[in-house]
Amino acid sequence: MANKFYPFSQYLKNKFGERVHRVSINAGFKCPNLDGALSADGCIYCNNKAFGIYANADKLVEDQINESIKFYRERFGVKKFIAYFQSFSNTYADTKILKKRYDIIRRFPEIVGLAISTRPDCIDQEKIELISQYQKDYLVWVEYGLQTTHNRLLNSINRNHTYEDFLTAVKLSRDYEINVGAHVILGLPNATRDQMEEDAQRLAKLDIQGIKFHVLHVLKGTRLESMYQRNEIKLLERDAYIKILCDFLEIIPSSMIILRLISTAFKDYLIAPKWINDKNEVIKQLNREFDTRKTYQGYRNERAYCKS
Repeated sequence: MANKFYPFSQYLKNKFGERVHRVSINAGFKCPNLDGALSADGCIYCNNKAFGIYANADKLVEDQINESIKFYRERFGVKKFIAYFQSFSNTYADTKILKKRYDIIRRFPEIVGLAISTRPDCIDQEKIELISQYQKDYLVWVEYGLQTTHNRLLNSINRNHTYEDFLTAVKLSRDYEINVGAHVILGLPNATRDQMEEDAQRLAKLDIQGIKFHVLHVLKGTRLESMYQRNEIKLLERDAYIKILCDFLEIIPSSMIILRLISTAFKDYLIAPKWINDKNEVIKQLNREFDTRKTYQGYRNERAYCKS
């Protein structure tokens, strides 16, 4: 069954002519929402140990990269890689420190790309100028944790940044022609389907190149866990998530790259919903939903453009 959306894997294959795999890195950065600069509590759902393979490891970046490259080369025959600075906020430091950490990838000829995950309020022109210098040698992406375009919802999850911060970060990044990815969480507490559709409509109009989707899930050691135990939140079932995701994809342009369709988490940390780790089934159901609707990514975007 052919995908009715534009996956990151296909984008990379089109660009490099072969499979390219991302290797996740914990470069030792912190987060202003955890170290007291903004908050000491963090986002209500966050536990980096649940998804970053090296998030809880005291291991040199070089060793992390070596181990990951060896694993994916031996298991899947992958020859090219993207260094993904994933854990915490990877622009939350002085530019000299950032350059020192990023420059480690230059020791690995197999690395063809640099992806940096961060908060939209942890970027400025000096940092963007630094990141832009890697474009000469690498495919460069900066992924911003937006989560939602609604400030009230951002406040409710203790995110401590605004949608306007994200818009500023996007403009600054695109001024230097850096690819921008937006992280979006579907199913936030008290988020309505109309609000999630509005997220899609707003992002569809922006100069961003990709979206990474997450579904709200409960991890051990988070405030969301306590809310879940007190029955204060309701999580999306898989069928509901598929329908909302399909709505979202119909609205955004067909050229927008889907960096990921759904979040996953290590079993030892995941409380609910358990279905999120079955990514293949989510993809199958999404394509079936598109078939039932006779639509695809960009369907409503194209119709809206034609009407205008």
